[in-house]
Amino acid sequence: MSEHGFLRMRTVFIILALCFLGVVGALVIGIFVTEPTVKVGSKSFTESVILAEMATQLVEGTGESVKHRRGIGGTRLLWTALVGGKVDVYPDYTGTISDEILGDNTLRNEDAIREALAKHGIRMSQPLGFNNTYAMGMKKPVAARLGISKVSDLVRNPKLKFGFTNEFMNRGDGWPSLKARYRLPQQNVVGIEHVLAYQALESGTLDATDLYSTDAEIRKYDLQVLEDDLHHFPPYYAVLLYRADLADRAPEGMKALLRMEGLISAEEMQKLNARTTVDQVRESEVAADFLNQKLGQLAVARRESGWRRLLVNTLDHLLLVAVSLTAAIVAAVPLGILAARRPVLGQGLLAAAGIVQTVPSLALLVFMVVLLDGEIGAKPAIIALFLYSLLPIVRNTHSGLNDISPQVRESAAALGLPPTAQLILVELPMASRSILAGIKTSAVINVGYATLGGLIGAGGYGQPIIEGLRRWDPKDVFLQGVLPAAVMALVVQGMFELLERAVVPKGLRLKPAE
Repeated sequence: MSEHGFLRMRTVFIILALCFLGVVGALVIGIFVTEPTVKVGSKSFTESVILAEMATQLVEGTGESVKHRRGIGGTRLLWTALVGGKVDVYPDYTGTISDEILGDNTLRNEDAIREALAKHGIRMSQPLGFNNTYAMGMKKPVAARLGISKVSDLVRNPKLKFGFTNEFMNRGDGWPSLKARYRLPQQNVVGIEHVLAYQALESGTLDATDLYSTDAEIRKYDLQVLEDDLHHFPPYYAVLLYRADLADRAPEGMKALLRMEGLISAEEMQKLNARTTVDQVRESEVAADFLNQKLGQLAVARRESGWRRLLVNTLDHLLLVAVSLTAAIVAAVPLGILAARRPVLGQGLLAAAGIVQTVPSLALLVFMVVLLDGEIGAKPAIIALFLYSLLPIVRNTHSGLNDISPQVRESAAALGLPPTAQLILVELPMASRSILAGIKTSAVINVGYATLGGLIGAGGYGQPIIEGLRRWDPKDVFLQGVLPAAVMALVVQGMFELLERAVVPKGLRLKPAE
């Protein structure tokens, strides 16, 4: 074996060893990291986050270890996490519980709801003090011009454009049943993020959207709340849903949580929402100020500087990218080799990896949460990112090996090299540029897709993007989320360029003469 061949082989083994150690290290960290005693969840809208922050700070005041998993998608996602034990408590609403979670719109009595929840090992607190019912809203000038004051008036205006939150578009007490109950003729209906719907109303892009009755934006944008004259929407009293075993695991924390019962009026909740969405005060500070005022206890908001938040989000994002990409390299390179050596099997492998790539990223994330029995956070995000990273590496490894001329293989065989030595000393070095190009593509894609992990509590740059959109703070979205993700993608690409110079034989890096 030549000295150059030995050095190339050693480089390949070092890379594979580092990949293996990265995966093993990540698994060890995942196994031994201590879980908090109480895990609080919240949905991806301001009010839910504020209520969950109150719950978190009350538990924290008892000395229990607690973690708030912020903005975890919609109702079904959080309910699955609660039943699966990945979340211990989160705020919800009685109408949502009966219609959407339990699927029984006849359940209007709180005792009946509690009895149904108990079958799932879940308990419900007394109402927190306010009813945040669904409603429909329009800009007052538009409503006045069209003579619309109640939902049934919409029947006379079939060409109106509606934009509803994506959850409202599909839930049992949302648009499908509302449309059927009022026999609404509108066909121009789109799904949109709640905060963006208000911007669309303001600009005239939308004519009507769904509201929460405690939304601060109702006053901010001077909206007309349409009367639910057929009484379609049930009461939505805010409550806490929690696991039945929480009182045994954290008795003092449970007592602290129940101090929220009857604590907040509808007017107070609307003001709290306004402090976040209008005054741009963080939810943790809003919650702490309210608790100190109402309960006289010293609740302390977790205030972080912009640089501190950027560092934390960067480390979280790096974890998601590094672990998923490392696992993908370890799995995809051998699969690419197998695909090149076994053409029939190879087509099946490439097709399977291609099918995964066509699955919408958000759908794949939700599927991973369900598959892992309600697990939220980094684990399902890493698995989804791993699956998304496979195709470019498998495909480029396969094509790189297939592009090697038969004469080269014949020469290697003539030298008496066995198949494994041919692969390590000749074929992989010659295909290394193609393989690294696939890894580089996967890495850049991975950095971008990792931002979606914020939707399931995985942290990273997706977290400030989601929070910034919720508070309508474009500056935070850009500086804390979009720009750092773009910079990380460029840095990752640059690192693989340097790795290419170190690994790819110099002769293969020469540009053809023009």
